[in-house]
Amino acid sequence: MGTTRTRRRAVVGTLTLAALVLAGCATGGVGRGSNSQSSSSQSSAPATGGTGGGTQTETSAAPLSGEITVWSWDVAAEAMKRLAPDFEKTHPGTKINVVDIGYDNAYDKISVGLQANAGLPDVITVETDHMPGYIAAFPHAFTDLAPTVGDDKANFDPSKWAASSDAAGHLYTIPWDSGTVALYYRSDYLKDAGIDPASLKTWDDVVAAGEKVKAATGHTLLSIDVSSGGTFLMLLQEQGKGIFDADGNIAIASPEAVRALTLLKTIKDKGLLDNVKGWDGRVTATKDGKSAMHPEAVWWIGTLTSEMPELKGKFGVVQLPVFQDGEAPTSNNGGSTLAVPSQAKNPALAEAFVKWLLTDTGNQVSMMKNEGLFPSYLPALKDPFFHQADPYFGGEKVYELFANLTAEIPAINYTQDYAKATDIVANAVVASVLNGKDPKAALDDAAQQIATATGRKIAG
Repeated sequence: MGTTRTRRRAVVGTLTLAALVLAGCATGGVGRGSNSQSSSSQSSAPATGGTGGGTQTETSAAPLSGEITVWSWDVAAEAMKRLAPDFEKTHPGTKINVVDIGYDNAYDKISVGLQANAGLPDVITVETDHMPGYIAAFPHAFTDLAPTVGDDKANFDPSKWAASSDAAGHLYTIPWDSGTVALYYRSDYLKDAGIDPASLKTWDDVVAAGEKVKAATGHTLLSIDVSSGGTFLMLLQEQGKGIFDADGNIAIASPEAVRALTLLKTIKDKGLLDNVKGWDGRVTATKDGKSAMHPEAVWWIGTLTSEMPELKGKFGVVQLPVFQDGEAPTSNNGGSTLAVPSQAKNPALAEAFVKWLLTDTGNQVSMMKNEGLFPSYLPALKDPFFHQADPYFGGEKVYELFANLTAEIPAINYTQDYAKATDIVANAVVASVLNGKDPKAALDDAAQQIATATGRKIAG
């Protein structure tokens, strides 16, 4: 969700912040998968929220009234505080109280409220990859929003919609922003090496280009934090795969995963990888011009333009290269949603506000212009704002590229064990890329460790 929050996420990751959520959810009820295909059920004690698939609140014909409290942080909180008065003006007698609870404490507060079945506000902000864990662990803790926006399913980033739903079709949160991924490149480095950016169709093309760039300029191909595992997971999702398969089985040793890890190891072995530490390391390396290319989400534009204005005219963007024909030329990194807890004191007003905020093109464009929140709501991406030439990128229509790619982001099954598994996967990436372990062996070991930690089966 925007550049500010994603910076923190890039440093902290989803590894520790979701630990309380996913490790302490034994009372959360029967688990459900995060996409529409299904997930393996994880049996546990019944939840306290009833027996149905979430609470469905009928929208009253009476005028909306009263107030709601919304929990969020950083630019998301800023966006809602800015727009809430507009909602109040068109809905007299209502009040939207937006509370910035801070990212560092957000998931502790949400998790405690879910486990206690008390203490949560009317609306909460949740990152996309956290929501499937909450849905599985607390299947009765959220209002089913399908009756509110169900007709709009085709208008949302499909990967976000899948992560917001359960196997029965209940929609427990509405997608807000997407982290659509493409390939940023230093146009001056490619020019010096005689490389046409349009030729970067496959990852083999990228590696070959990286060797030419290093020979011509001395610069490496990529500057990434290997220990985060983030680039590996991005490459995996591009191929339509994740740590778990559609049935919730462990699929981290799949051929696609081996292909992604082998690519990163090859880049390192050829001396084309600049391993940096955390968010600050990535920003510094980019500012210093260490590497030629950056596979990253749309919010990276905000980082470049705000923190590196002196590099104006030296970047371009193309769609993400693929491993083989037929794959989506994009992936996802980041993004968030809004959910209405079953505890909401004014669910009718909460649902109305969330729908108004996230299914209105004007609001979505406004949040993009002012807070850098790239919409998951596809109709908003048709607005002229997303089809303008950007002088920072030499006149390229960079937002148009991301807008065209968003509907192609592959959906994956996160499950409630995603946070636990990503920690193990990150260690496997380090073992292979930095320490030379065979990619297949490293991923096989990771699969066994995830199986031991979660009790899930390894996919055949």
